[in-house]
Amino acid sequence: MTAPPMRLSVDATAVPASPAGAGRYTVDLLRALGARPDVVLTVWARRSDARRWPAIVGPMADVLAAAPDRRPLRLAWEQIGLPRRLGRQDVHVHHAPHYTMPEHSPVPVVVTIHDLTFFDHPEWHQRAKVPVFRRAIRSAASRADALVCVSRETAERLRALCHPTARIFVVPHGVDHGRFRPQEATAGSDLQILDLLGVRRPYVLFLGTLEPRKSVPQLVAAFDRVAGSYADVQLVLAGGDGWGGDAVSRAVAGARHGSRVLRTGYVPDIAVPALLRQAEVVAYPALQEGFGLPALEALACGTPLVTSSGTVMADLAGAAAITAAPGSIDELAAALDEALLGGSAAPKRRQLGFGVAAGYTWAASATGHLAAYRWAASAAAAGSNRAAGGR
Repeated sequence: MTAPPMRLSVDATAVPASPAGAGRYTVDLLRALGARPDVVLTVWARRSDARRWPAIVGPMADVLAAAPDRRPLRLAWEQIGLPRRLGRQDVHVHHAPHYTMPEHSPVPVVVTIHDLTFFDHPEWHQRAKVPVFRRAIRSAASRADALVCVSRETAERLRALCHPTARIFVVPHGVDHGRFRPQEATAGSDLQILDLLGVRRPYVLFLGTLEPRKSVPQLVAAFDRVAGSYADVQLVLAGGDGWGGDAVSRAVAGARHGSRVLRTGYVPDIAVPALLRQAEVVAYPALQEGFGLPALEALACGTPLVTSSGTVMADLAGAAAITAAPGSIDELAAALDEALLGGSAAPKRRQLGFGVAAGYTWAASATGHLAAYRWAASAAAAGSNRAAGGR
């Protein structure tokens, strides 16, 4: 017997106008959920942010632009205004995709936990955010009806630190294989995009927000060591400035080849596949991530990948990537050199990368999330999670 459609509420109020990281996860997941006939979507947005969502979630979704724009007011609305509104909506489950949740929700709640670095590495975050998100994660662990973790590593760390009462579902991100592929959309279109960004080939690419956990100053130093052997190669840092971005500026200013480091700032989604596809190497040397999607997208484009050993990116990529110890400039420089040289192992790594990336799709991720939603709804209906202290 076919299950009835899941009437799902999703909080998109934390997604910025220029999404990265968890914001991109929310956008891509909503796009995949909106394409499913077995999901009826209600999407909560900020009052000034109603226009973009219908194109993402489709015309059948209900977009409610009800949340205040300013972050402190938005967080207060999540606890006071959103529960009242949820009580008047015909929804089965509410999904909070970015740590925080309405703590007194009238409907079952699923919360996504991306990583536990607010506990393990508070120095990677703005000081004011650390107690807020520590509390939010602990609250979700004790109050949510189900928890989504984006990797096994995140799930294991959550169990160790917060002892959640809710069931954990490990649901990886996906890759949009229609966009991230070796072939450009039309002949010459990639180079047109690079021209608009001021990027010229050949280049090593970093893609992501410039923040402490990404180890970008160390990447600049590693590139500086090998740049003399590759006279034409640039280092392109494609991403907006996050907290701690001044360290990147100091690293570039102190590099002998700093003039060959290009900072594009935030790049629009349409430019991302072209940047990945046309790079000689994609370097993603983050110290730790919940998932590290740019690494998989690079593999899907057939581009050599350098990333950090002992991280979720290295676990995902396996032998398709060249790895360096997190934070080690020496090892990172050696890895960049190996990737730029190519050599006989490069074709095999490329084929392995295609195989790895093929195993991840947003359709599969949406299916995994739907399992969490249905479990949360059924557990709440049976009263089992309430009895265990789930909310």
